[in-house]
Amino acid sequence: MSKDFDAVVVGSGPNGLSAAIALQQQGLSVLVLEAKDTVGGGLRSAELTLPGFTHDICSAIHPMAAASPFFKSLPLHDHGLEYIHPTLPAAHPFDNGRAAVLFSSLAETAKALGADDQAYQDLIGPLTRDWPAIENDVLGPLTFPSHPLSLAKFGLKALQPATLLANHFKTPEARGLWAGMAAHSLQPLTNLTTAAIGLVLMIAGHLRGWPLPKGGSQKIADALASYFISLGGKIETSVEVKSLSQLPSARAVLLDVTPRQVLQIAGHKLSAIYTWQLQRYRYGMGVFKVDWALDGGIPFTAETCRHAGTIHIGNTFEEIQASEAAAGHGKHTDRPFVLLAQQSLFDPSRAPEGKHTAWAYCHVPNGSTLDRTEIIEKQIERFAPGFRERILSRHTFNTAQLENYNFNYIGGDINGGIIDIGQLFTRPALRRSPYRTSLKGLYICSSSTPPGGGVHGMCGYHAARRALKDVFHIA
Repeated sequence: MSKDFDAVVVGSGPNGLSAAIALQQQGLSVLVLEAKDTVGGGLRSAELTLPGFTHDICSAIHPMAAASPFFKSLPLHDHGLEYIHPTLPAAHPFDNGRAAVLFSSLAETAKALGADDQAYQDLIGPLTRDWPAIENDVLGPLTFPSHPLSLAKFGLKALQPATLLANHFKTPEARGLWAGMAAHSLQPLTNLTTAAIGLVLMIAGHLRGWPLPKGGSQKIADALASYFISLGGKIETSVEVKSLSQLPSARAVLLDVTPRQVLQIAGHKLSAIYTWQLQRYRYGMGVFKVDWALDGGIPFTAETCRHAGTIHIGNTFEEIQASEAAAGHGKHTDRPFVLLAQQSLFDPSRAPEGKHTAWAYCHVPNGSTLDRTEIIEKQIERFAPGFRERILSRHTFNTAQLENYNFNYIGGDINGGIIDIGQLFTRPALRRSPYRTSLKGLYICSSSTPPGGGVHGMCGYHAARRALKDVFHIA
């Protein structure tokens, strides 16, 4: 690392790689440093259970990757990325044997909700039509919007608690489907802004689908890295950065890490007020994750669930609301909301012929190390009797193990910090630009900056654009 670079990016998750690409595209010399022996951050895949079974270690299904304005601008297909679209994007089973479904078609989704047909179309329809005009504003820092009226219509709904927006629906099916979407916010559904992620996920499903990468989530990271290298960029792995003094000379440094690591790496060089703000940054609930090697597909009672890439397990709105409230307040529940993916149903490369994989997690209090394997499997068995009989092997991650695997998952928080109203626009600190630190030339490009968690690369892209303007005077 003796050579000087225009910019150094620490961390090779989707945001770090996106920042590096955005910088390298401008003809700069950019170095990416990764602590692990492979790139990817939350985009990694491995044989966690048995030989021949490929599991996504962190993220699995990628509606936001498919919807990302930055990713869509890149020739990632030319670098080996191929998306597979499940027959149905998502399904939500109930105790009565039925299931609500997020179809690719908005009209089909609405029709299947029966009495809530019109209510769904009235809520999601206008937002879906407006999304292409406002996606860059929603997936970025707080600035004057290019389409203020359309953004205002979205914001008035997105800033609401999911519990309030649920009042648009009357049927248990529509309310349950909505609860599962909103629960991706990783906070109690009574919190302001919990409607936002549910709306975005539904919109993305109707416009771009909920795809999975052929061969595993690692393929997204590999494609980003390959494209970056093709532009002349350089990546070094197995380099854990603990101090800025380790880095080669560079005009700009971008950190794909959360505030806790920023303080460890650069704390002595940061201003007192900025340090004070980072010390008060809040992390949200964690996750307990299980991967299975299976001797067949999951035998869901509801037939539609056997054709969906993602399954939201939690039954009614009220049950999911109670589950998320418990985890958000430091408690565990015997009936947690479970987010499940069954990639091998649509990507046979994930498992030996006739076998399958499954991926799932539930939300737990931040830092919890309580084993939730039995509870999660019991929840799945509830809607898929016979599931346990098909388990050949399993692998688990508690919050501490997840954080050890990916240093950004503080206490198992996969969003890089809670995205509530207090940290929606001011993550990680209240500043004119959220990507700038108090040290000239040092930026944060992780999911701890707007727009927050998710595999979309937009945090990295916007951080790079800020650095290009500030340091290199490139608009």
